[in-house]
Amino acid sequence: MRLVTSLLLLSFTGLMLASCTSVQVRPLVTKDKVDLICIQRNPAVKVDDFVMVLQRHIDAHGIASRVFDGTKPDDCHYVLTYTARRSWDFSPYLSVAHLWLQKDGRGVASSDYHLRGKGGLALTKWQGTEAKIGPVIDKLLAGQN
Repeated sequence: MRLVTSLLLLSFTGLMLASCTSVQVRPLVTKDKVDLICIQRNPAVKVDDFVMVLQRHIDAHGIASRVFDGTKPDDCHYVLTYTARRSWDFSPYLSVAHLWLQKDGRGVASSDYHLRGKGGLALTKWQGTEAKIGPVIDKLLAGQN
């Protein structure tokens, strides 16, 4: 009985550890004030509120944002591109997101959000886009307030 209990506890601990979230951010470092970030729409991303969350958090840093399709407008020096993927466990949830910020074609900041093991048993995997990506954007733009 004691062996079974120990094995169950070890298995549960392993599942919980496997469900950790990995967030890596290389923040924007510049002395210049960023006035506008243009977001290149990614039609492959099926997370409905993803761009809205991006814009809300960019705006919170005092930066205007504009969404564009196709070719970058000439007045857009800072361009944000992204990917995001959903997983499913009774309902869809955001499991992976990558953000890349470029200035005039040169990478200046990036971030990766990854829900390891697709969240495992963690109930936080069903948190919304705002709760998951908002803090990532805030870290990405931390120097722009």
